[in-house]
Amino acid sequence: MGLDMMTSSFLDLRDKLHHIAMRYLQSDEEAQDALQDTWLKLSCKGDVETPQEARNKLVAVLRNICIDRLRKKRTVSIGSINSNDVPQCSIEIEDIKRLEKLLQEQLTPLQRQIFNLITHEGYDYEQIAKQLSMSAEAVRMNMSRIRKKIRETLKKLDQ
Repeated sequence: MGLDMMTSSFLDLRDKLHHIAMRYLQSDEEAQDALQDTWLKLSCKGDVETPQEARNKLVAVLRNICIDRLRKKRTVSIGSINSNDVPQCSIEIEDIKRLEKLLQEQLTPLQRQIFNLITHEGYDYEQIAKQLSMSAEAVRMNMSRIRKKIRETLKKLDQ
């Protein structure tokens, strides 16, 4: 009896289910496939006791199948990526080393220490302020000056 209730519920709700699938997938062919997959999945599962339970299962499984199909469309296998499509970094390793060397020459010892603590050690402004016995605002100001020097140095490298 459970299978008959599932079948009758599916037939009664077929148009509504198709409409739901169309809202997700926006393709009639995809929506029809999703409906078919929903029916196959639930017809094998078996028993339901009420028409409301059948309706809830149909809608939930259809929704999940539609979401799975949308996810599959978005994913790209690694084998299908062409190496020519991968964007190359504008700054090469040599440029980074040159930039660091120029920065080391241009920054004060305090600025170098702040820069290293933030970029390499991952400290935040408050931690650095406590460690160096200065205010967090002073650390922010030094970091602002460091960033300005980085921008200026990058402009020099590009020329």
